[in-house]
Amino acid sequence: MKILVTGGAGFIGSFIVDELVEAGHKVRIYDSLDPQVHGKRRKAPSYLNKEAEFIKGDVLDEESFYKAVKDVEVLFHEAAAVGVGQSMYEIRRYTEQNTLGAASVLDVIANRKNKLKKMIVASSMSIYGEGKYSCRKCGIVHPQLRTDGQLKKGVWDVLCPACSGVLEPMPTDETKPVNPTSIYAVNKRDHEEMFMAVGRAYKLPTVALRYFNAYGPRQALSNPYTGVCAIFSSAILNGNRPVVFEDGLQSRDFIHVKDVARANRLVMEGAEADYQVFNVGSGKPQTILDIARILAGKIKPGEEIKPEIKNSFREGDIRHCYADTSKIERMIGFKPNINFESGMNDLTEWVASQVCEDRSSQAIKELKKRGLTQ
Repeated sequence: MKILVTGGAGFIGSFIVDELVEAGHKVRIYDSLDPQVHGKRRKAPSYLNKEAEFIKGDVLDEESFYKAVKDVEVLFHEAAAVGVGQSMYEIRRYTEQNTLGAASVLDVIANRKNKLKKMIVASSMSIYGEGKYSCRKCGIVHPQLRTDGQLKKGVWDVLCPACSGVLEPMPTDETKPVNPTSIYAVNKRDHEEMFMAVGRAYKLPTVALRYFNAYGPRQALSNPYTGVCAIFSSAILNGNRPVVFEDGLQSRDFIHVKDVARANRLVMEGAEADYQVFNVGSGKPQTILDIARILAGKIKPGEEIKPEIKNSFREGDIRHCYADTSKIERMIGFKPNINFESGMNDLTEWVASQVCEDRSSQAIKELKKRGLTQ
């Protein structure tokens, strides 16, 4: 099949391209080469698959996008400005690139002649807000964000809104009500809902994948607003201590980028996935403090770079969220192939070969200046 991947020069998008090319498909990449990700020169990265066609273009440019999409059968929409913290003060840029970008893509698809047969859109676990929890007294709870008053006291656990007991995190399934707590998360909810609505209306099979914390090679290490593994790796590679908020015991679900790419291919191939939303994660929580320690030990062995635990918080941060992966396993047969230990080795071997600038302290200063960290 002929396939278009928007954002196909990026971290996850480029691995999707590799997965599709290896499966024998004809793949076209459409990417603006955002300078925050690809550098000021906006040069196409060397890792781009040589068997894929590359078009430099912005999703907001409808004429350029139409030329890229008009003769393809499947669209993977991966293009997005990524950064939870930054999205809270670059609100217009994020919303233009993400929500309006998706609107431009869908406007072209709805109003111009094309050959599309399926769409897959990248959503995010961030749209959930807090994950799913249980209370010993009250049962299943879908809590709101912790209050500033609670966090200023250093009470990090999520408390039951009914009895004030400490809640226990549970695997978060796709039926949990979404509650985005950042502009980026709102944008990602928009992506998911807009694509699904247009897909259903035009009888164009559509799938939304809620990515949990993807990690692996090709992450933009000099971008301080990307995933936590890349941010920590950049600091450690430059001999700096990775900064951990709260007490470091907050947990997330980490999945290797190659497994994310394979999930994308499988939902494209399986008609059972049509018009469905799926979590894409490992189903296994890891604490942020453990991630920092593991990366420090693998990237700079023997140097004893210890995480800096801030015991302070960022506005909108959640405590726990990890995936219930039973739906995608049951319907598509997807399970991650790469275990956490192997995946961390893969990431850190690649990090050790890189040169990057650690801009994490600069990003934290920006948040603090705006009152977004305490």
